[in-house]
Amino acid sequence: MSAPRDAARERRRAGAGLAAVVLGTLSLVTVLVALIVARATTPVPTPAESGEPVAATPADPGDVSPSVLELVSRPMPMLPPQAVRPQPLSTGSAGPPIVLPPTHPVRGSGIPGVVPGTARGALAQLAALDQAALRGADPDLYSRGFTALSEPGAPAAAETGMHSLLRSLRMSAGMSPAGPVPGMLADFQPTHGQIKGTVGGRFVVVCVLGQLSVDHRGQTVTAGIGDCQAMRWNGHRWRIAATPLAAPAPSAWPGSDDAVSAGYRELREG
Repeated sequence: MSAPRDAARERRRAGAGLAAVVLGTLSLVTVLVALIVARATTPVPTPAESGEPVAATPADPGDVSPSVLELVSRPMPMLPPQAVRPQPLSTGSAGPPIVLPPTHPVRGSGIPGVVPGTARGALAQLAALDQAALRGADPDLYSRGFTALSEPGAPAAAETGMHSLLRSLRMSAGMSPAGPVPGMLADFQPTHGQIKGTVGGRFVVVCVLGQLSVDHRGQTVTAGIGDCQAMRWNGHRWRIAATPLAAPAPSAWPGSDDAVSAGYRELREG
C-alpha cells in the first residue's frame, strides 16, 4: 500500500480515536441529545443526492515536488489522547503570539477570505475555514466549506481528520449523520496555531488549534482540537492545495503544557 494511502488510513483512525476521547468528555450531553434524536430524525440525503460539491480526484504524489511532499508528510508531535480535555494553562510558551491579518467577506461563499498571500494569511484562512465549517458539528457543512476552499485536485473533505471526527461523534451518539440536531449547538473557536513550513513562498502547511464546544440546553463541554492543512496561494486567495493531506495535527487543550510542547502559539487578530 502506498504511503499516501497509509497516511489517509492513519488520519481516519486518528479522527475516530479523537472522537472517542471527545465522546468520553461529552458523555452526558451526547446521551441527552441521543435520547431526543435517536431514531426520531429523518434520514439525511447522501452527498450525491443532496448535490453536495465533490472535490476532483486528488493529486498524484508523483506530480508533487519532493520538497512539498516532505513538508506535507513530515509527522507532527504525538500527544496522549487525554491531552484534548480541559487542563491548567501552561506558564510557558512556544513563542510570541502570531498576529493574523483580518478576514473579509467573499461573495457567494460562507468562508471569509484573507489577504495578503503570506504564511500568516494562510493560517488566518484555515482558522476562518474551521470556525465557519464546524458550526453545528455537521459533517456536510464541513465538507461544503472545505470543498469550496479547495483548488482542483485537492483531497476530498471526507478524507480529513475533522470530517472523520464529526462523523464518528454523530454515529456514536446515534444522531442523524448530518444536518441540525434539535436542542444542540456546536462551534469551534480557533485560539492557537503554528506554521509548519513553507516552500517557495506560495505553498505552506499551517496548523490551527481551538476549542470545539458542544452545548445542549445549557450544558456545555469543550475539547481541544487541532487541524493541519496544506495551502497554496493562487494570486487572490489561499486554497487547500492539490497535494496529499498534511500529516495529522496534534490535538490538545489550548494553552496547556501539551499544546506548548507541540509548538502551538497564541493567535491574535491584527
